[in-house]
Amino acid sequence: MTTPVRDLPLLFLGEGADPASERGVDCPGDLPPASDPALVDRARAAKEALGDRVFVLGHHYQRDEVIQFADVTGDSFKLARQAAARPEAPYIVFCGVHFMAESADILTADHQSVVLPDLAAGCSMADMATFDQVEECWDVLEDAGIADDVVPVTYMNSSADIKAFVGRYGGTVCTSSNAKRALDWAYGKGEKVLFLPDQHLGRNTAVLEMGFALDDCVVYNPHRPDGGLSQKELRDAKMILWRGHCSVHGRFGKESVDEVRARVPGVNVLVHPECRHEVVLGADLIGSTEYIIKTIEAAPSGSSWAVGTELNLVRRLANAHPDKNVMFLDKTVCFCSTMNRIDLPHLVRSLESLAAGEVVNRIQVDEETAHYARAALDQMLALPS
Repeated sequence: MTTPVRDLPLLFLGEGADPASERGVDCPGDLPPASDPALVDRARAAKEALGDRVFVLGHHYQRDEVIQFADVTGDSFKLARQAAARPEAPYIVFCGVHFMAESADILTADHQSVVLPDLAAGCSMADMATFDQVEECWDVLEDAGIADDVVPVTYMNSSADIKAFVGRYGGTVCTSSNAKRALDWAYGKGEKVLFLPDQHLGRNTAVLEMGFALDDCVVYNPHRPDGGLSQKELRDAKMILWRGHCSVHGRFGKESVDEVRARVPGVNVLVHPECRHEVVLGADLIGSTEYIIKTIEAAPSGSSWAVGTELNLVRRLANAHPDKNVMFLDKTVCFCSTMNRIDLPHLVRSLESLAAGEVVNRIQVDEETAHYARAALDQMLALPS
């Protein structure tokens, strides 16, 4: 029986490996058992032995057992910049996912090694846009006669290959907190934007912050011929959205908002802009991970908050603010499964290996890709504040 060929960016279990995938390929070496009661002590001892030679970064969505060892916590871009600001540390241990470690490698010096404790800690959203797919999309735009009018913008949550593509074509990277500034800049250069890979952030920013109509946005589906769009639709569109989404934020629905409002009188609904458009429309406040944290910190005692983002962060906020009623927007527990691959056994192995002089799971972006990806990241840094 012949195995069918699937033109998908994600690999099916047992059907091969793609070293260019955000999901990584393997994690060689033995890990300490997950039930080892000495893991915390081992992590602490290895980190102390390394001293200033190691700098541990922890994304907000990490488990508490991991985040306790982070020297700095933050969102993906803040952490990449923090890594670049520590040239004296030869080892950067990034407790996050693959694209974040790639960005840190791009922004850090050559003498620094960026380590991802588990190479399988990827990002499903980043995997939804592969380099070949985006190249094919650009060919479609050229065939429609509009490529010269299109400026590509990619969300930080994308692979180094996609950032490099954007850099080659004169575009920029954005975060959830500066997406409008990035789009304002892009529309100052061209008439249209190709927004990668999260359709929801692109749509929410264009419609809610820039005054676009929903009809100004079209969705390019890489799994359909010509993206499933006619040349007229492409020519008429202002915003060409890639058909990608976050597996965590994309699960929230309008019913989640309606249910929590019915259940909790006076609740404030606070969501991330990666959520679907109908969820954002039904929310009271929308903002990046850092915005969500600051909003809860500043909220009055006794107030109630339903937060639409990853559960580790929501639970951490609830524990940090017991005087406030902080809850997950949806009744169903939803961790980021790939973020949660970074656990204590993987962190301990990384730290102990470094303490022994062995660099494991180093993330290295090739020179050409890093050059163009850095151009896109530098353009983001140069955006007006």
